[in-house]
Amino acid sequence: MSLAVNIKMDRRFFLKVSGMVGAGLVLAFGLNGKAKAASSEGRPELNTYIRIAPDGSIFIYSKNPEIGQGIKTALPMIIAEELDADWDDVTVEQSPIDKMLFGRQNAGGSRSVASNWNTMRTAGATARHMLIEAAAIEWRVPAEECTTENSHVLHAKTGQKISYGNLATKAAALAVPPENAVKFKDRQDYKILGKRIVGVDNHAMVTGQPLFGIDQVLPGMLYAVYEKCPAVGGGVDSANLDEVRKLPGVKYAFILAGNGNVMELKPGVAIVATTTWAAFQAKKQLKVKWNESNASKDSLSSLIKQAQLIKTQPAEKTLYEKGDVDAAMADSAKSIDALYSFQFAAHATLEPQNCTAWYDNGAIEVWAPTQSPSRGLISVANTLGITEDKVTIHQTRAGGGFGRRLVNDPACEAAAISKYINAPVKLQWTREDDMAHDFYRVGGFHSFKGGIDQEGKIAFLQDHLITFSNNGEKPVIAGAPRQPSQLFPAQLLNNFRLDQSMLPLKARCGLLRAPWSCTAAWAVQSFLHEMAVAAGRDHLEFLLEIMGEPQWLPPKGLYGLNTGRAAAVIKLAAEKAGWGKQLPAGRALGLAFHFSHASYMAEIAEVSVSATKKITVHNVTVAADMGPVVNLSGAENQCQGAVIDGFSTMLGQEITIENGRIQQSNFDTYPLLRMPDAPTVDVHFIQSDNPPTGAGEPALPPLAPAICNAIYAASGYRVRTLPLTKEGFSV
Repeated sequence: MSLAVNIKMDRRFFLKVSGMVGAGLVLAFGLNGKAKAASSEGRPELNTYIRIAPDGSIFIYSKNPEIGQGIKTALPMIIAEELDADWDDVTVEQSPIDKMLFGRQNAGGSRSVASNWNTMRTAGATARHMLIEAAAIEWRVPAEECTTENSHVLHAKTGQKISYGNLATKAAALAVPPENAVKFKDRQDYKILGKRIVGVDNHAMVTGQPLFGIDQVLPGMLYAVYEKCPAVGGGVDSANLDEVRKLPGVKYAFILAGNGNVMELKPGVAIVATTTWAAFQAKKQLKVKWNESNASKDSLSSLIKQAQLIKTQPAEKTLYEKGDVDAAMADSAKSIDALYSFQFAAHATLEPQNCTAWYDNGAIEVWAPTQSPSRGLISVANTLGITEDKVTIHQTRAGGGFGRRLVNDPACEAAAISKYINAPVKLQWTREDDMAHDFYRVGGFHSFKGGIDQEGKIAFLQDHLITFSNNGEKPVIAGAPRQPSQLFPAQLLNNFRLDQSMLPLKARCGLLRAPWSCTAAWAVQSFLHEMAVAAGRDHLEFLLEIMGEPQWLPPKGLYGLNTGRAAAVIKLAAEKAGWGKQLPAGRALGLAFHFSHASYMAEIAEVSVSATKKITVHNVTVAADMGPVVNLSGAENQCQGAVIDGFSTMLGQEITIENGRIQQSNFDTYPLLRMPDAPTVDVHFIQSDNPPTGAGEPALPPLAPAICNAIYAASGYRVRTLPLTKEGFSV
């Protein structure tokens, strides 16, 4: 049986596809009446979600990219649950890229489960409905008397039982039920969802099977590297190409002019060789004269000095204002101010950027570890000057993404090189390439002023956000907060003002895990703790007081904060961490909360601080409300990984820029957290009937303020600059 679903539920229709000799039931959900037909070989085209073989094997396609977030397991689990399949019967395969049949195929924003929840449920439940009807007809019993279990249909009154494999062909002759006739399971009846399910690729990964982009091999494939100007905006004047072409293994060396879009193909020099090693060695001998007349001259040290001056001056504009901040400022019993600064950061994915491409006869196939294959298809077409129907993208597993692989510049480079040499080629970036040509998390500053009234409550809060413009062309570089709703607790205070000033920057910046929230949460939650201390209040009590009575805040729907759910995760974290317990001198708990990507996360860090500012993060307690958990193992893994990633980033990772050039080149100057320094992470979920959301991004933002608040509680030292090493801390 095969089933494909269009993501737009209200416009979905079912189309029974004929021509499946011996293959059983075929269903397609198409967009605007369009659906691909079955193949002539008795097997559906790879544009569907489910196929059931006569032997009872169930094949389910996972539509979205797998970048380590577990979605390749989670989405098929939803289908299998509503299908009432035995998970042992299920084989999961990565789907092709097909916008008409699969809709949005993307990994970013922790939205894969949220945006596909009803689609996946409908896919499984519709198939189950038709299998039940087929069994009822065969047994001549009412369909209402039939049930399903472990890939079988059962009839309790007669004791009959038949497998899905034996029913699929009969089900194919039935009319597809209307959507309102299909019923979903109740959460209490789940057998697969909410359990710990091993990742479907785990065995293949630990046995070294070729799942990743870096593993791809094609017949006659060559290997390429691509050298670009270290300062964004630079071009190539000349290079010692004749010398490079004579080096061992080198087949080609040539200049590409770029296509004018730094998100796609920057100017550079390509070297193509018979092996990756030969290409790497030749690159070391490459000498390029760069044209930097239009290149970045960014100097981060200079920009920081400018920001220090800007904070003392009126803001360029006010983005949001509520109440009368100036009057509240004058009437406050106590006021505090602080400047928080946060660093530029790299994605530092474990698998450096790479792509395999094969241009042939006016069309191209691409094998890419991308987070946005649909967007990649457009970018490759733009780069080569061909139509999108001439581009085929195969999505491979990615060795980490965190937002970096939302941009498909490696695919564009590989495509351009393959077209130039008219042969299949694998492009491989080095770690140094990855560091030098990332789309960095933008740094910035929050200049706060806050007031406490006579009752010890917040009288006002003012945040002057100093960030960067895209060289004056766009209001804010991707990654900086752009809305008041992203700056909790703006909507819950009587008097709040968000101001903004900007500095020009040419460096390529983009989205990094929990964009906007990953930096805003640290600054805001740390300053709220400062205000609680100034008020002489317990931080837990202070934070819960801000939440007030349960209510939904705009924007309406899933992405609006519910203060009752927020308070619940804060209380759960406090309970599980033992808030208020006695700890030795120099050891304390720190609390933080953040709502992002429609998920509620509260975290408490237990931290020791020595007299020499050496810190030990003993434990982090995570409390999460993300609706019903799809895969308990995957959700725990995402929360734990977010904590480790957040700690690593805040500890000592920083990207600095001088004369337009990135100063860090590898992990010796951009260190990752080591295993002995990682804390234990305890994760607790509030299960609910609210729509499910994600865990990979929203679990990161509360980590940095929780640790910094614990550092203050343990030592009296307030951290206002990240990374921690800039304030003299170490592990």
